[in-house]
Amino acid sequence: MKDKRILYVSSEVIPYLPETEISSMSFEAPRMVNNNGGQIRIFMPRYGNINERRHQLHEVIRLSGMNMVINDLDMPLIIKVASIPKERMQVYFIDNEDYFKRKATYADEDGNYFPDNDERAIFFAKGVIETVKKLNWAPDIIHVHGWLASFLPLYLRNYYGNEPLFENSKIVTSVYNQGFSNTLNLGVSNKIRYDAIDDEAIKELDDPTYENVMKVALNNSDAVIIGSKDVSDELVKFIGGLDKPVLPYQEMEDMEREYLNFYKSKVLEEVEK
Repeated sequence: MKDKRILYVSSEVIPYLPETEISSMSFEAPRMVNNNGGQIRIFMPRYGNINERRHQLHEVIRLSGMNMVINDLDMPLIIKVASIPKERMQVYFIDNEDYFKRKATYADEDGNYFPDNDERAIFFAKGVIETVKKLNWAPDIIHVHGWLASFLPLYLRNYYGNEPLFENSKIVTSVYNQGFSNTLNLGVSNKIRYDAIDDEAIKELDDPTYENVMKVALNNSDAVIIGSKDVSDELVKFIGGLDKPVLPYQEMEDMEREYLNFYKSKVLEEVEK
């Protein structure tokens, strides 16, 4: 992986949020690449329950100041950055007062999912892409973790489809059993259509369940990694019908060997031919 550039886009990363399969893998995978000579960037949302003082987040003025248009509204983009102690890895945080100030990740204290989670996911996807453009950092692989990050493949392949910086980037999406109940806001399709994304690309979002949100991500990805031992039968069947490289679930002791081999032999092989 020497000098390969991998962009990690995740809804959760330790040590900034509690340990889950997603937050753990979003830390372990970049560390693995970093230790094997690769170059990495990590992006996650700056939720209000992240302690900025303890984790020493600070705003990057030169990257902040853009507005993301979400459903005809201008939403200011704030970029913050922190370093994971002892790992020589920087994490970029996508922030916005309206979407990420509340002291929770996805749901309120009663367990009710926020009705604007769809807009938060759109904002996060567009914010990551615009920030990477501003950094002028062309990734070889973009690895997506978690449903709040799952609109990134859709936007990269459609809304930003002609962006030269990502011309050779391969998208890998990890699938977990850490989803959400019920659906996202039923108006999510119309909000994405506002960005002139074709109906065919988002037909599953007419019923925006967790499984359907992930199907849209997978349709716009180049490869798939199964991140949980138990993934829903619906997603297992869907992934089985894709003509794309798939890495089955790996135990932690095998993860480094299998992930590196998958990146090199399955994801990057088309780029290197």
